[in-house]
Amino acid sequence: MSAMGEEPLWIPSPERVAHSAVAALIGTVNARHGTALADYRDLHHWSIEHPGAFWEEIWELGEVIGERSGPALVDGNLMPGATFFPQARLNYAENLLRPRDPASLALIFRGEDKVERHLSFGELTDLVSRLQQALRAAGVGVGDRVAATMPNMPETIAVMLATTSLGAVFSSCSPDFGERGILDRFGQIEPKVYVACDGYWYNGKRVSIADKLKNVVPHMASLARTVIVPYLGEAEEVAAGLPNGVSLDGFIADFAPAPLAFERLPFNHPAFILFSSGTTGVPKCIVHGAGGTLLQHIKEHRLHCDLKPGERLFYFTTCGWMMWNWLVTGLASELTLCLFDGSPFAPTPDVLWDYAEAERFALFGTSAKYIDSLRKEGVRPGEAHDLSALKAMTSTGSPLAPADFAYVYEAIKQDLHLASISGGTDIVSCFVLGDPTAPVWRGEIQAPGLGMAVEVWSEEGQRVFGERGELVCTRPFPCMPVMFWNDPEGTKYRAAYFERFANVWCHGDFAEWTEHGGIVIHGRSDATLNPQGVRIGTAEIYAQAEQVPEIVEAIAIGQDWDNDVRVVLFVRLKEGVGLDEALEKRIKTQIRTGASPRHVPAKIVAVTDIPRTRSGKITELAVRDVVHGRPVKNTEALANPEALELYRNLPELAV
Repeated sequence: MSAMGEEPLWIPSPERVAHSAVAALIGTVNARHGTALADYRDLHHWSIEHPGAFWEEIWELGEVIGERSGPALVDGNLMPGATFFPQARLNYAENLLRPRDPASLALIFRGEDKVERHLSFGELTDLVSRLQQALRAAGVGVGDRVAATMPNMPETIAVMLATTSLGAVFSSCSPDFGERGILDRFGQIEPKVYVACDGYWYNGKRVSIADKLKNVVPHMASLARTVIVPYLGEAEEVAAGLPNGVSLDGFIADFAPAPLAFERLPFNHPAFILFSSGTTGVPKCIVHGAGGTLLQHIKEHRLHCDLKPGERLFYFTTCGWMMWNWLVTGLASELTLCLFDGSPFAPTPDVLWDYAEAERFALFGTSAKYIDSLRKEGVRPGEAHDLSALKAMTSTGSPLAPADFAYVYEAIKQDLHLASISGGTDIVSCFVLGDPTAPVWRGEIQAPGLGMAVEVWSEEGQRVFGERGELVCTRPFPCMPVMFWNDPEGTKYRAAYFERFANVWCHGDFAEWTEHGGIVIHGRSDATLNPQGVRIGTAEIYAQAEQVPEIVEAIAIGQDWDNDVRVVLFVRLKEGVGLDEALEKRIKTQIRTGASPRHVPAKIVAVTDIPRTRSGKITELAVRDVVHGRPVKNTEALANPEALELYRNLPELAV
């Protein structure tokens, strides 16, 4: 929480506020509904008190293509059970490929420093048309699944658009997933067509996935075709070694571009299957509907990010993270999408900032870890780059530390809307995020999302302010999952979100409202530490520990000890630095003064690596299981499972 008396890091100019999409929507609502809303907070209150009317306004704002009749919300008091736009029909891809100048720029792609491409809207549409025809010829229709193991490149977006245009369901992961990780995901959803690259570039290295595909494809018995997309120039050769394999060129060779056909289906028709991280077992298959995903992303792009048609949207993401889905929906707002695949530090830490300058990003989206890494490396992008077009920066994946908020304004840009955002794969969007009309305070997420009835509850289910509790959402919203795959009775779905508090979505984040009406996420509830019965969020410890210059990153767990729980902090130190008594004392002092005496770890242990999921999140639960001698259920979900061995049977934790 921000200290008393502290000044905001950024205040939007009156002109910026007046010309914002939020201000425009307030004016529209006041005119149409006879209200007297004055600011974002008023608009948020109205949006959760009148959800049907609010989501109709988002439909209008986004000029959604489709047929809308009947009520906007039925059974709005039930969660789960509420239904948005039950009589509406639309197609997700039709809304992303809405008519626009064929010469306008749709996609820009950089693959490290190896590849650079620009695709016009006309070129993208032609590729989608050919893919649509080829998928239809392969037997893909309404409800069928198409799965992709692909880099974040133009062809991935084209395949997704072709799939959803047919009313089929798209699912993706990144090519660095292991064989088990791919099969654990796609084996559950039985795709009819599988699309994969021949390989990718990472950190300057060329990585072929031909052998991986030979071991994966034969185990997906549902496949009619496997399509190999060229990135390394080996698509024909790789395809030839696979059952029913064909290169992308071969797959679409018989089809010339033709007018696209779009299958309009009910609002909640499945469009995407996303997967939980899978660190506690086989990943859950989370099914998201076309309409809810579309409306929520339009709202976040246009209102929370204040993006305008023609502006450049960038998010550093892989196809295994929900931010990829968030990014691609930007086409529905006629944004130009800037795609990147590879290491954000190869060949230098300037690679993404060179890209931002050259292509004039309006929004630069990334992870909190990336910003923290830049700060620790002493990179100052604003000094060496023209970032005059950049008006917003978003950060997610984990809480952004207060020191990193300050770093953005010191080293990147002073006049910048910095929005720390938080939500998840579960809702393919955000619960709390940016408000471009309000100040930015150090360490705080600015606001609850419009239409999202976000509250913080105590363990007893009471609403609390200024103290820590569970992040909940007390009213339905359209981007709730349609269902989990292979969960016909909805048992797993209800257990995941509604078991803790009846008729209330419990998200599993440990959170706190601030004096400014913002919010702080203190970490995941299941990773919350409980020394002496006091709940402590791991993010609070990291925010302090990682200010110590010698620490590159840290991970904290609770170790069962002497009929209680003690806090253990593992630290990865800079090269050449050892953990001696003096450094340990400095770390503890920093945590004690910056957080509280209760946050001070009982043990600090130096490690050479920290296990993380493939979307880059550190995984406290897996470390906790290893420390306690319990099996880790699904190491395939980790990018570096070998790191777990560093935590097994440590003598330091036996005393």
